[in-house]
Amino acid sequence: MNIFKKILRILLIVIVIALVPGIWYAWQAFPIISGYGAKNMASAIYLQHRMPEDVIREDLGDFPQSLVRFTYNEKDSSVTGSVFGMAKRKAIYRKGTGCTLINDITEEQIRRQIFTIPAAPAANRDSIAWPYGDKLNDSFPGNIDRERLEQAVKDAFDQPYEGKPVYTRAVLVLYNGQLISETYAPGFDKYTVMLGWSMSKSLTGAMIGILVKEGKLNVNAPAPVPEWKRTSKESITLQNLLQQTTGLDFEEKYTGPSEVTNMLFKRGDMAAFTAKLPLKHEPGTHFNYSSGNSNILSRIIRHTVGEKLYAGFPYTALFYKINAYSFLLEPDASGTFIGSSYSYATARDFARFGLLYYNQGKWNGEQLLPENWVKESITPPGANPYRNYGYQFWLNGQRETDITKKAYPDVPSDMFYADGYGGQDIYVIPSEKLVVVRLGLHKIDENKLLKGVIAAIR
Repeated sequence: MNIFKKILRILLIVIVIALVPGIWYAWQAFPIISGYGAKNMASAIYLQHRMPEDVIREDLGDFPQSLVRFTYNEKDSSVTGSVFGMAKRKAIYRKGTGCTLINDITEEQIRRQIFTIPAAPAANRDSIAWPYGDKLNDSFPGNIDRERLEQAVKDAFDQPYEGKPVYTRAVLVLYNGQLISETYAPGFDKYTVMLGWSMSKSLTGAMIGILVKEGKLNVNAPAPVPEWKRTSKESITLQNLLQQTTGLDFEEKYTGPSEVTNMLFKRGDMAAFTAKLPLKHEPGTHFNYSSGNSNILSRIIRHTVGEKLYAGFPYTALFYKINAYSFLLEPDASGTFIGSSYSYATARDFARFGLLYYNQGKWNGEQLLPENWVKESITPPGANPYRNYGYQFWLNGQRETDITKKAYPDVPSDMFYADGYGGQDIYVIPSEKLVVVRLGLHKIDENKLLKGVIAAIR
């Protein structure tokens, strides 16, 4: 009998030991999973006006997001997600500011925030010529093989990639500034705002550039981050933040709990969370792609322009200047725009932003960005061995998995691009006079798309 009890006790201990990692993982991961689901469901419903069942089937149908169950509250415009009834996370919609996930800042505090965003200019955009309006030129460039171009675009919608459907939702092609190809998936059109994910970083970089042009920021000066004063992080420059060389100990991993998932789905003040992280490398010596750096940049913009002007600044200083009136930036619970991840706009307005960089920061005769800003934005730092990143823009440098090969082997080396999770991309290829926008749910064979588009130019 004693032997039996001993065996039973040992078995119980073994079971408990085996369960502890799973319990710990669930404790850490479930709030991230439910938070991701609640936030993205809310934005899909209130910004994109999509049906919940479509969002669940397409956007949130893969494991582990398929574990989330949702409840909707039309009275307070919210969505709550939970996993097995646990780890409930609520996202609220506020007109003009989109959706915000509630974490360590209360809903009452969030709802008390005031965002004053100026209205877009009233105009009949269908009567104004592209790119200042939406009236397209009926002519077509004689040196473009139209049939070949449309086949390249069609392949981006039809062909699966890595064994799963790509759910491409929009592809736009601009040649020498002219919109020559525009295709949407069923249920999406030129009026649908779509999530840019990390293309938001490039928007944030442009806003920093505007403040540099105004003389309010200096890229070579220590970054104005209050938490870093009189610490070992005081030497981190604004340029280090732009180039992802701060040296902060930040892991950009989405397959489980990490700094980026904890920041996006567990923290109300994302910039403060990142700023408090320890240094892992000497600033300026190591490249480490980090959404946290971009959110620190976003808070720097807030502090630089001041509370009264901050909410309207992206619109008056950038979006409205380039006739891109659909843009919406979503704030975290502290009221700072999530400069790393949450921007929404139509495909045409994302294309307009790409055209701003194609035109070296000039729009309709006005130099919005510093004259050398685009050149600096596409110059990699010496600390980046892959030479594939500049100022919040990716470059056609070397593959991180094989440094002997280019990231896009069939695309010119001068190509640079804003890139977001799942294959949200604005490609700028100056030597081919191209700006290409692709938006969707999953990545496609991007090299093939761009190769096909380039091949259509005679």
